[in-house]
Amino acid sequence: MKNRLPHLSRLSRRTVQFLQAVFLVAALGILLGSCDRLRATPINEVTTSPANFDGKEVMLHGVVTELTRIPLIDMKSFVLKDDSGEIAILTDHDLPKSGQELSVKVKVQNLAIINGEPLGTTITEIERHEWAIKDWINQTVSQAASNLSRLIK
Repeated sequence: MKNRLPHLSRLSRRTVQFLQAVFLVAALGILLGSCDRLRATPINEVTTSPANFDGKEVMLHGVVTELTRIPLIDMKSFVLKDDSGEIAILTDHDLPKSGQELSVKVKVQNLAIINGEPLGTTITEIERHEWAIKDWINQTVSQAASNLSRLIK
């Protein structure tokens, strides 16, 4: 039987193993990267019932839409938006980029709760998980495809 893809027979076993490893790492990255998304609390749950989250740490996931910096009082904040709503988050870290997708662990605090109604609710960033894994996967797969095309030629 005639080989229909003779150029593929030139691929070494090592190249095939490399490609398998690249795709395995990409798949693992996607699976592990989605863990924060799965644990994320919908933003509207926090905004509609902040008293229920008082003093608690919550994982939120969304896209950054607005950035605010007030240098005189050293205040920085950004708005995070998901399918359920949006919320302003105070941060001591560098501001993320507008349009960036990220997961943020925040602490919800209320100045007071009177008759079940929260007053002075603040949402403060504790830690951030940026979605740089997508960029790394895209770069790795692109590089692997480039290497593969050079091997085939």
